[in-house]
Amino acid sequence: MASAETRTTAREHDLLEAARAGDEDAYGQLLASYRGELHAHCYRMLGSVHDAEDALQEASLRAWRALGRFEERSSLRSWLYTIATNTCLNQIARRPKRVLPIDYGPSTDPHDGLGLPLAETVWVEPYPDETMGVEDGLASPDARFERRESLELAFVAALQLLPATQRAVLILREVLGYSAKEVAATLGTTVASVNSALQRARKTIDDKLPERSQQETLRALGDEQLTQIVDAYMDALQRGDVPRVVSMLAEDAAWSMPPLPTWFGGTEEITGFLEFGPLSGAWRWRHRPTRVNGQAAVGAYTWDDEEGAYLPFALDVLTFEGDRIKEVTAFITRTAEGTEQDFYTNWPTQPLDRARFVFEQFGLPGRLD
Repeated sequence: MASAETRTTAREHDLLEAARAGDEDAYGQLLASYRGELHAHCYRMLGSVHDAEDALQEASLRAWRALGRFEERSSLRSWLYTIATNTCLNQIARRPKRVLPIDYGPSTDPHDGLGLPLAETVWVEPYPDETMGVEDGLASPDARFERRESLELAFVAALQLLPATQRAVLILREVLGYSAKEVAATLGTTVASVNSALQRARKTIDDKLPERSQQETLRALGDEQLTQIVDAYMDALQRGDVPRVVSMLAEDAAWSMPPLPTWFGGTEEITGFLEFGPLSGAWRWRHRPTRVNGQAAVGAYTWDDEEGAYLPFALDVLTFEGDRIKEVTAFITRTAEGTEQDFYTNWPTQPLDRARFVFEQFGLPGRLD
């Protein structure tokens, strides 16, 4: 079987020697070419951009301290993945798993309001795959899932339902294409244990994932048709045209808004939510297209009288089933924990700095004048 392993290059060997002698710049150059893929790996493991950043920083520090013990029997890439994976496993042991609202509880009657947001640590976070430089295609010939496919919301959310070791095994084997022997070495276990964990993880993942990934669906739609659908979606929202928005949804569509646990299932519930809430006429909206988690997405801005501008409010990540929208996962960026959040009364307007930062991560402007 082919392997995801590649040997350390001559240039890396020279940089390693310099780094071992205390050259921090050389060490930075060593990490630079792997940072994007390691960050994506940590995100798959943890379901959070912030946790992934923390894990990568901790792994980088661990690698720096352990350089003297790296004997180059494996590639630098494999060694870094080993450290990053085990750092993530340590983080997982210290915190609750992350989910999406659909995995958290049943759908809600739109007349019941939206309730209180839960702590942000509960929720899977959106991932700026394009600005992080995630590449298309497979990580290795033995990988089962494409790089972007393995960052889709459904896939990342399904990963978080797996026990930590199964999660690591599935990512290392199916996303990165490492052999069972390499994974066993990474996790300090046996090949038999790796194969057993992979079998159980595959069943869970296959039961949770749709028949077609978003990468397959978007390729089938083509860029032109996808642009037309997203443009029509944005136009209908800006006009407050509820029937038009609903007509673009699948019959069993779902609409969720993390960090709120509330979500609405089916066109009837979603119609009620839109009529009572964001498209009631009390809000003025503008939208810009982007990509999030390898999927089509829209940045939603609301008018603010004090600022005299449209300010960031939510990232609507669109999941397609054919040419219909199967799910809208609206990651709200402007919430205040511990206070009543209700579209039907008054929504807090702070903190704006964080909302702007999130939008800019996804290549969107921090305000629309």
